[in-house]
Amino acid sequence: MGKRCFAEFLGTFWLVFGGCGSAVLAAAYPQLGIGFAGVALAFGLTVVTMAYAVGHVSGGHFNPAVTVGLWAGGRIPAKDVAPYVIAQVIGGIAAGAVLFLIASGKTGFDPTAGFASNGYGAHSPGGYSLLACMVAELVLTAFFLIVIHGVTDKRAPAGFAPLAIGLALTLIHLISIPVTNTSVNPARSTGVAIFQGSWAIAQLWMFWLVPLVGGVLGGLIYRWLLDAPADARVTDPVPGAASVAS
Repeated sequence: MGKRCFAEFLGTFWLVFGGCGSAVLAAAYPQLGIGFAGVALAFGLTVVTMAYAVGHVSGGHFNPAVTVGLWAGGRIPAKDVAPYVIAQVIGGIAAGAVLFLIASGKTGFDPTAGFASNGYGAHSPGGYSLLACMVAELVLTAFFLIVIHGVTDKRAPAGFAPLAIGLALTLIHLISIPVTNTSVNPARSTGVAIFQGSWAIAQLWMFWLVPLVGGVLGGLIYRWLLDAPADARVTDPVPGAASVAS
C-alpha cells in the first residue's frame, strides 16, 4: 500500500503541476500563449504519461473522484479509498507549492488573481452560475468515470486505456475551462486553492462535493447499466443481424 500511495502522490503531483502549471505559466504568455486548448492538452498529457509510468503500480487514479467512482463501480475495495485520497490530496498540494514557488519568481505575480483555481459565479472564467457549474462538473465527472470503467474493462483492447483516458480529460477541459476552469478532481482544486487563499477556498466545497457525486454516479451507471455479463463479447452476433444482412 505504501508504494501504491506513493505512485498516486507522484501521479497527482504531475497532473496538478503540469496542468495548472501550463495555465499559470504558459496560457497567456506575452505574445505567444498556449491558450485554453493548450491547457486542456496539458492536462490530458499528464494523465497519459503518468498512467503509463505508474499505472501498473497503483491503477493510476490521481483523482479522489476517480477512486470513489471505481469503488462505486466495484473495481477497488473500500479500504483503499481513504489512503489513495490522502495521497492524492498531498500530491496536489505539493504540486501547488512548487508551482507557487516558481510563479512567485516573476515580478508582479499575484496568486489572488486566480492561480488556476476553480470557481463559480463571479469567479467562473465565463461568469457561469453555481447551478450551471454544478451541472457541468457532475456530468463531466460521471462521463469521465464511464470512460475509465469502459477502457479498463478486461474486454477492452489492451494497452490503450491511458491514451483514451487522457483524451477524455482533454475533451473535458476543452468543454469546461470557460465554465469552472475545470475541476472534475478535488485534489487538483485543493492543490491550488489553498495558495490562491481567498475565494477559491470558500468555493472549494463545490469542487469536492459535485465531482465525488459525479464519480459515484458514473461508477454506478457503468456497473448496473453498461457492464455486460462476463461471458459477453463485442464479437458476439447481434440478434437478427443475419436476417438483416441477407
